[in-house]
Amino acid sequence: MHTLDKKLFRDILQLRGQVIAIALIVACGIACLVTMMSAYDSLQLSQQTYYDRYRFADVFVSLKRAPNALANRIAEIPGTQQVQTRVVVDVNLDVPGLDEPATGRLISIPEQQTPMLNDIFIRRGQYIEPGRRGQVLVSEAFAKANKLDIGDKIGAVINERWQQLQIVGIALSPEYIYEINVGELFPDNQRFGILWMNQEAISTAFDLKGAFNDVALSLTPSANQAEVLYQLDQLVKPYGGLGAYGRDTQVSHQLLDSEIQGLSATAIVVPAIFLGIAAFLLNLVLARLVSTQREQIAVLKAFGYSNLAVGFHYLKLVLVITLVGAVVGAAVGTWLGLLLTQVYTQYFHFPVLQYRVELTLIMTAVGVSGTAAILGTVAAVRQAVSLPPAEAMRPEPPATFRTSLLERFGLQQFLSPVSQIILRNLERRGLQTVLAIIGISAAVAILVIGRYFEDATQYIVELQFRQLQREDVTLVFNQPLSSRARYELNHLPGVLQSEFYRSVPARLRFQQRTYLSGITGLEPKGELRRLLDQDLQPITLPNSGIILASSLANKVGISIGDLLTLEVLEGERPIREVAVVGVVDELIGLGAYMEIQALNELMREGQTISGAYLAVDSNFLDQLYDQLKQTPAVASVALRDRLITTFNENITGTFAAFTAVLLIFAAVIAFGVVYNVARIALSERSRELATLRIIGFTQGEIAMILLGEQAIVTIVAIPLGCGMGYGLAALMSAAYDSELYRLPLVVSPSSYVYAFVVITLTALGSGWLIRRQLNHLDLIAVLKTRE
Repeated sequence: MHTLDKKLFRDILQLRGQVIAIALIVACGIACLVTMMSAYDSLQLSQQTYYDRYRFADVFVSLKRAPNALANRIAEIPGTQQVQTRVVVDVNLDVPGLDEPATGRLISIPEQQTPMLNDIFIRRGQYIEPGRRGQVLVSEAFAKANKLDIGDKIGAVINERWQQLQIVGIALSPEYIYEINVGELFPDNQRFGILWMNQEAISTAFDLKGAFNDVALSLTPSANQAEVLYQLDQLVKPYGGLGAYGRDTQVSHQLLDSEIQGLSATAIVVPAIFLGIAAFLLNLVLARLVSTQREQIAVLKAFGYSNLAVGFHYLKLVLVITLVGAVVGAAVGTWLGLLLTQVYTQYFHFPVLQYRVELTLIMTAVGVSGTAAILGTVAAVRQAVSLPPAEAMRPEPPATFRTSLLERFGLQQFLSPVSQIILRNLERRGLQTVLAIIGISAAVAILVIGRYFEDATQYIVELQFRQLQREDVTLVFNQPLSSRARYELNHLPGVLQSEFYRSVPARLRFQQRTYLSGITGLEPKGELRRLLDQDLQPITLPNSGIILASSLANKVGISIGDLLTLEVLEGERPIREVAVVGVVDELIGLGAYMEIQALNELMREGQTISGAYLAVDSNFLDQLYDQLKQTPAVASVALRDRLITTFNENITGTFAAFTAVLLIFAAVIAFGVVYNVARIALSERSRELATLRIIGFTQGEIAMILLGEQAIVTIVAIPLGCGMGYGLAALMSAAYDSELYRLPLVVSPSSYVYAFVVITLTALGSGWLIRRQLNHLDLIAVLKTRE
């Protein structure tokens, strides 16, 4: 072994506590980078492969009813590559073992399996047999949630007739990677599923023989999507077209793409925090090592070692620490990335979600950590290289002391000698103190941001399902019904209160901006479904005008008092101008609301309704469920309590694991910063502390001097870290502001308490280790004068 390498090995052993602490911080940064980027690569590769192999469409549109001949005209639109027409209908299901009614989305498929857009991957079983009209393929998520298998039967109300459907295969489609019903934020796979059925059977059942009500298109690479959407809308308009939209606003793709982009952003921000702190600590350790080894540097240079050799020797110490951290981090990151990918399989359904870690990712992680470490220690290495041998042989000149800020204001008389020493040293090492505060603040911020996601989602659930949606059951009809349905609904078993709504698809236009949305007509003083202002007080819908969600108003660039053009996509498709009379903040979707009677008048119809909100006596739920399963007019049933339960079951475990990982990472940062700063302070001031011990200071007092500095740093850092965490939460809230949902900027007091407790315990643990070393301080050895 080379002489300098032997010295390097001894230095590492001597500094083993600090080396381990810094290596762990590096490992956390690399683990975050590898975890996020490997999951990002795996999701993106699986998405693109799945889309390509199973021909995920680029454009979609639903309509009322169009003849099959229209498909030829659609195919003639410039830029269209392939056209797939089909029948898509939501129906009520009676699933074995499930008390509540479920919703099934029936999608027609050809009798003979042929390549098509949004093609089907059959996980188990077989394709439907020609001529067997009662056979269906069922989505894998729905089958797993309800423990359905090949050969099982499901009851369904198909065009007002009860029918038994036999499962012959378990399947997946790129159109439903994230399988969620319209208007919902979280998947409820037990009560919503996709069923693929013989095209002839479903067309005949719903009076769509020789016709279709849904179209999917793929486009050529050079196609102008906006122009295709416009021409497609014009073609399907006479047939009740509900507005064409591209892949970018398709719900499943939008949620998956949002998650992928979120991983990419997180993979940059979080590792940067860890590696920045590691660079700071490496600089502290190396600068102190160079200071204590001045004589050794002088001897090395006197024996002929070049400046380059000496500099590279100290640089190797940095690289060894970084390499150890990188190896541990890469291993931990690979493991965590695998776990994260497995979590994603609960929500995103691929034929194969193959986890892989590219060698280039590992090499990039090592390179990034090494670069950060080198940049952070350049000054310390330069100090070792530029130190002349003659100067290095002399003891380091004592530090220059000056009157502290407290003494200048005459406040020292109010402090004990120990307190004066603590504050004077903090002021003298101002930059080091500031960087230590920033490091611990970053740990606090990581803990706060880890809890923020749970706080935000719990707030969404509380606001959406307990303040806004206060009904027990939401019914959606398969087509608008007359006022007679109001009477019948009120006489369903257990119904205590009912409110009705009208939902109308429409294109909202203001100046040059348009948005494909829907208008919901609500009862003006509804108790079950409400609109709330910023103070969470109920809003009474006016007799005229429209109220928009604030995000929708911003999207179309409209303000209160402006006239909004509504291009209704139902019935006679009227075009009306309506004044915007209010704006509400909503966290889910981009809603537009009118008083139900005003909407009926705008549509020039009677008291037509699209669905109902019901408050139900829990003692009659089973009877209600049985009757709803047999009711032909009901297309889907949503149960508020079940949605909350499903959310808690799926999300709580995920957040617990996520928070636990961040807890470990933040504890590593806090411990590393406090321990290294205190350990270096002990090394620098061991002679001073020993002298104080000799002149009469107790062991507790000198421990207070050393650890009191770290306590003040920690106390100052915690509130700053809470502020940093709130700022990061604000950035996350802005980043997760999409058309489907928005994360509110809500950080609960318990999250701040949690961060305070974790950081305090970590600081106490590192302080305890320093106190042990201080108790074993050799007074005679440290008081020896260097000659």
